[in-house]
Amino acid sequence: MTLPAVLITGGATRIGAEIAQGFAKAGWHVVIHYNSSSDPAESLANALPSAEIIQCDLTDDNAAAEMICDLASRLSDWRCLINSASVFNYDSATDLDPATNRQAMQINALSPARMSQMFLAHATSSSQRCVIQITDMKLANPNPDFFSYTMSKHALASTIGMLAKSTERPGDRIYGIAPGAILASHDQSEEETEVSHRLNLLGRKTGASEIVEAALFLSKFVIRSGQTLYIDSGQHLLDQDRDVIWLAREQAKARRASV
Repeated sequence: MTLPAVLITGGATRIGAEIAQGFAKAGWHVVIHYNSSSDPAESLANALPSAEIIQCDLTDDNAAAEMICDLASRLSDWRCLINSASVFNYDSATDLDPATNRQAMQINALSPARMSQMFLAHATSSSQRCVIQITDMKLANPNPDFFSYTMSKHALASTIGMLAKSTERPGDRIYGIAPGAILASHDQSEEETEVSHRLNLLGRKTGASEIVEAALFLSKFVIRSGQTLYIDSGQHLLDQDRDVIWLAREQAKARRASV
């Protein structure tokens, strides 16, 4: 294989699939990780110029680490790992659900941390290598909703600086991308999405293509290791008391009450 390779966890659907398509278009060999989304993964891989799929349940961090070692043994120019897979289930700051917390910490933080370590230890490339952790603008603008999810993203974000300071190869880079509201999530309708995703400083919807562009930019290794790009139309600069899902619903309720 002559193309540089990228592994995108959660690459079969949503933002992960958008990133996969963007890297494929830019001339990369794309490895699409999935857990249960085998049909979307296969369809996407078949539509790309150079791609393959790989299955792994990230609730098993040992299996996740083994997946990285397996890929490292056969990808001759593996330059990038993008930890995009994530679970986004609800609990609150006043009522943490232990099962939700364990799943979020496992999939969103522990497995990505171990995969990052295995990638840096074993991936082979004559070029520079980078890890991109997909976090969340909630790092800077937290609210009490999705408590365990937010905890896990803070944990993932903490790996960026620590890994950046521990890499043995001078050219390696560890980056973060912190998206704002991009796609409909949780139990949102498309109508609610149109309102809630504009609750940022620019009053605009942030597009999935902007996340793709940020990831491709970071894959060029042109900024210092350890940095995070916030792609959220300024949402992280606000101080929102609740997740935008509920802020939008509260605004709609207030408008109905005033009519």
